Formats: sequence, structure tokens, C-alpha cells
Amino acid sequence: MYIKELKFSLWADFIEREYLDNEFKDLIKKGIINGATSNPAIFKSAILTSSAYKEQLSVLKSLSPKQKYEAVAIFDIQKAADILKPLYDVGNDGYVSIEVDPYLCDDADATIEEGKRLFKQIGRENVMIKIPATEAGYIAMRELVKSKIPVNATLIFKKSQALSCANAFIEGLKSHNSKVDTVISVFVSRIDRALDERLAAGGVAVALCGIYNSSEIYSEIEKMRIEGCRVLFASTGVKGNSLKPHYYIENLLAYNSVNTAPLDTIESFYNESSLRDGVLPISSAIIKEHFKKVSDLGIAFEAVLDGQIRDGLESFKIAFKDILEAL
Repeated sequence: MYIKELKFSLWADFIEREYLDNEFKDLIKKGIINGATSNPAIFKSAILTSSAYKEQLSVLKSLSPKQKYEAVAIFDIQKAADILKPLYDVGNDGYVSIEVDPYLCDDADATIEEGKRLFKQIGRENVMIKIPATEAGYIAMRELVKSKIPVNATLIFKKSQALSCANAFIEGLKSHNSKVDTVISVFVSRIDRALDERLAAGGVAVALCGIYNSSEIYSEIEKMRIEGCRVLFASTGVKGNSLKPHYYIENLLAYNSVNTAPLDTIESFYNESSLRDGVLPISSAIIKEHFKKVSDLGIAFEAVLDGQIRDGLESFKIAFKDILEAL
């Protein structure tokens, strides 16, 4: 744990082969991170820009583009899982996540099949299968948890999504007495980037909608007390210079939670923040007052969140398509 008394974990939202052999190990050794996450956009950047993949790809020419992608991604996930295994063995997280094909987001059966196949092929118990929070995704989450496979529910912007994920986990756990670790990944900064220009023009405080929305979701999930389940705050990097790099880590510190962040965000938090007390939950009165101001500007917040869900899924699909076309 980054902050043991808070049960607060800090995970690196980054995967790349040379990094895994060097800086990743150093961050773990220093106790800065105790887990890692990946997504199609992260793998796109790694595979298409790093020379570390050329040798492996050179011997995979007979495979289909998706088979090539899975081969290199699985290699990296296995490597990360092996490095993190000592943490996992002592109950200090030690998880790494890999996402299913985002084009399967509306096909429950295909998502279940791929999730189980990836988990088996990777062959590491400290791997979480990442599944987007769609109607098909909830079915898949339930079935994977039922099969005792750890799940990272991702692309969550709305409370209704988070509750559907939580209920899927509960249903999956009913079939056995085993503990299965799960996280509900709530996206934060994308919401503020979509709204802050309009809010500033209307005289409403910026860089708060994502935090307040996430705080509400965190409170609801914590109340449910699902064994092995935590809220994970994702999309916590900062664009531009208006906010300090670790703004979304510092303002979302919460008991029994995880924050997955880009490397520069983690470095900023480690070097510059001395905060060790939780700041969530935030008063519901404060949250309601802020969102009334948002509504008074004519902004339909729920519609904004729906747009963010669509955009998030589309961005992962595009990144995945770009990888396959390049391979």
C-alpha cells in the first residue's frame, strides 16, 4: 500500500517492455506503486513507438494482426505479473490488468470467452481482466467472477454503471465461497476537460465535476461492502498547466481505494505531496450545490456522462484498430 493506514494503493497506468525491466521495478522497490493497469491506447503507444517489440514481432509474421497483438501484450502482462508477484503473495495488491478486445463490448458471450481465454493463456493469478461497463459487460463480469477470475470493470462515468458492476460482482460471488478481487474503475479528468471551459465562462469553479461525481460513486460502492471490491480512480492525469500534476490523486485520497495514474503524475505526487489523510467522502450538500450551478448554466450533466461513455469506448476501439492495422 502506498498509504497503509488508509489502505490506499497507487498503480501505474502504463505498460512498456523496457520500462518493465527498469523503472517499474524501481517504483515497486521504493514502495511507490503496488500494481499496474493497461488499455488499448497504452499498448498502441508502446507497440508502435518502442523498438523493444521489433524482435518478437519479427518471428510472428505468420500470425494474424490480433494474434500478434495478443502475443506481445500477453508477454508484457506476464512479465509485469511476475515482477508484482511478491507483493501479491503478501496481500499487497500486486495486480496487473489487461483489457478484452473493445470491439466485443456489446457481445457478452464473446467477452466471457475472451476473458477466460486470456486469463488462462497468461497463466498468472495476479492478473485482472478488464471489461468495459456495458450491458454485455455486466453479464461477463458476473461470469468471470463466478469462475474466480479477478475483474477490473472499466470506463465507468455514472453511478448506475458502478452499481451494475457491483451487483454483477455480488451475483458472481454467490456461486462460491472464495474471495475474488475486483475494482470499479471510475474515470475522472475526462469529465472536467469536457466541461471546464463552459464552467469558467459561466463563473462556476472548474476541475470539480469529475471529483464530485467520483466521490458520490465511491460512497455508494463503499456502503455495499462487497468483499474484495474497491473503487479505482482512473483517468487521473492532468492536461495543460492549470492544475498541479497530482491534483486528481491528492483530491481523491480515500480509504480502501486505488488510484491508477500516468508516471509523471505518480512522480509529482510522490515528490511534492505530504497529504496522508483521506479527503473522501465529500459532503453531499457541497456536491449538490455545485451541480445545481452546473445545471443553471444549461448543462445536462447526465448527457455529458453518456457522451463520455461513448467517446471512451470509441477511443479504445480506434486505438485497437490502429494497432491491428499497423501489425
